[in-house]
Amino acid sequence: MHSPTPTETADAATDPLGRERSHLAASRAALTAMREDVEALDLRDVTGTWVSAQVLQKQVDERIKALADLAHTPLFFGRLDYLHAISEAESEGSGGERFYIGRRHVHDAGGDPMVIDWRAPVSQPFYRASRTEPMDVAKRRRFGYTGGELTAYEDENLSDPDEADSRSALLAAEIEKPRVGPMRDIVATIQPEQDEIVRADVTGTVCVQGAPGTGKTAVGLHRVAYLLYAHRERLARTGTLVVGPNRSFLQYIEQVLPALGELDVAQATVQELVGHVEVRGTDTAGTARIKGDARMAAVLRNAVRAGITLPAEPCVVVRGSRRWRVPAYELEEIVRELMGREIRYGAALEALPQRIAHAVLVKMEQGGEAPDDRVQDAVARNAAVKATVKACWPAVDPVKLVHRLLSDAEFLATAADGLLDAGEQAALLWAKPPRSARTAPWSAADAVLIDEAADLVHRTPSLGHVVVDEAQDLSPMQYRAVGRRCTTGSATVLGDLAQGTTPWATGSWQEALHHLGKDGAHVEELTQGFRVPGEVIAYASRLLPAIAPGLAPATSIRDLPGSLALRHVPDGLDAAVLDACREALDHEGSVGLIAADARIPALAAALTAAGLPYLDPGTETTADARLTLVPASLAKGLEYDYVVLDEPAAIVTGEPDHRTGLRRLYVSLTRAVSGLTVLHAEPLPAELGAS
Repeated sequence: MHSPTPTETADAATDPLGRERSHLAASRAALTAMREDVEALDLRDVTGTWVSAQVLQKQVDERIKALADLAHTPLFFGRLDYLHAISEAESEGSGGERFYIGRRHVHDAGGDPMVIDWRAPVSQPFYRASRTEPMDVAKRRRFGYTGGELTAYEDENLSDPDEADSRSALLAAEIEKPRVGPMRDIVATIQPEQDEIVRADVTGTVCVQGAPGTGKTAVGLHRVAYLLYAHRERLARTGTLVVGPNRSFLQYIEQVLPALGELDVAQATVQELVGHVEVRGTDTAGTARIKGDARMAAVLRNAVRAGITLPAEPCVVVRGSRRWRVPAYELEEIVRELMGREIRYGAALEALPQRIAHAVLVKMEQGGEAPDDRVQDAVARNAAVKATVKACWPAVDPVKLVHRLLSDAEFLATAADGLLDAGEQAALLWAKPPRSARTAPWSAADAVLIDEAADLVHRTPSLGHVVVDEAQDLSPMQYRAVGRRCTTGSATVLGDLAQGTTPWATGSWQEALHHLGKDGAHVEELTQGFRVPGEVIAYASRLLPAIAPGLAPATSIRDLPGSLALRHVPDGLDAAVLDACREALDHEGSVGLIAADARIPALAAALTAAGLPYLDPGTETTADARLTLVPASLAKGLEYDYVVLDEPAAIVTGEPDHRTGLRRLYVSLTRAVSGLTVLHAEPLPAELGAS
């Protein structure tokens, strides 16, 4: 918070950029002082036990880490000048207040704020205010930076009726800034419609359908950071998780979180979430589709409960010289009651011996004894009770259960009766069943089945909030796996139906949200692109009628003539690709060479022979290494200043079906921020039309 003095006003008029640089330097010095104050804390006299000392030291260490000054990340990126005072301290003054908006809160020695966290309520007008609704903002100022140094500013006088609307040149420059080093600070570029999603209530689930370049991933990351700020105590207790499609993608986006003010956010792929077994096998597309079908949840439920048997014999408990008999019909009533309660199988297994023991205690009381809780626990551990429980409600090992389901045709037929036809059951069975669960060639889809079975036995702990990106690629069973991690929490679901590149990709968000357990969640559609040039997105959108007929094509605010180049190379494709990479490297920024997975070894050899160093996807670019070789299967979610796309036809034919191949191509075509060069020896897919 700051109200400018007359002297400062005069200085700002003569050297406004200099004054802002001075405030930046003072803010950095204040942040350093905040960090030094924490580092100087002596905890020896304020901790009681060794455990409390360790906990407090961890909190201090995290605070020190959070107060780090990221040299190449702007400490603040905007300023709001309010028409009126909005805080009690300034309410008696005649003028408004000034707030610098940045990635974290910074205060001076007196405790007065010098930078306001972008997530604070007072910062919201920076993203939402407009001429039609200025939100009491007289002026919004944006700052331009180069390598952490403040180099420019731009003002919008929102309350001036004579000032015309114009596109922010600094905002455009920030969006178009070349990508070298970690994925840059994106908090300054969030748009009003995105900010509404970011600040949606923590108790609600939001689904974002976003075309390429519309910033859906940015929305998800901002939402995590905002929720952790606004509901830190709650989410610290319940947990937050970002789920991404692959580890390369997670490595890519985790570079953003420190710039948003957050350092510790759990991240995982779906496969890592369900890591009950080592995945060594693969499924055909048809088999994987069946294993991912929601009907498998019912099959597994039947399989888990298949061992339940109604008792035919009484349970006789001997204690001292007396025998206590629970007849079969009473045992049957207990078992039926547990079956009807729909509680987890494992919870019922734990409850059954206690229920039988209670029936024994009732009989003991009727016989004149006065047993207490310790007697009931002892009876529950009695050998006769254990034998009855084992016969009626045997323990279930989820891994062994799925192993049996995929090995034993008769067991599968019983569990899948009325759910899967004979052909589907045959597709699930291993051709040569492994001897044990430990040696089984588990596939990724099998691991999800095991996770479902594990949840049927013991409830999966729920987190407070889960963000799932590239969600269109999940199967119904994978949605269920993610959904049970937030049964008592909320979710942010991000994706693009047109970019679904798995045979089981979802057909609609309503269907996906149902499997996630979030029926009725709000679906927001982002169609205005900020990163992919208009010429590029228009070309890629030619595929939409074939891959997502009901989806509106994306538009772009960025008109970059010449950003798309199509080159037919009948001979010497590899050499032409190398030349295109060299041309792209002549520009500033990152370069991605995207090709069908089968083409990667040949292109890697060609790059090495030509002396062109390249990186793997997700690896941080540097000034000396700006070229990344990207298999098409890993391109989703990544972006590069310039993209060289090798042989589109090979990308299409590299997938199990034509529509999935076209979707993979759509993803690959939309990774460029400044320029796309497409090279091909084979004819382009017909769906792209005449070029």
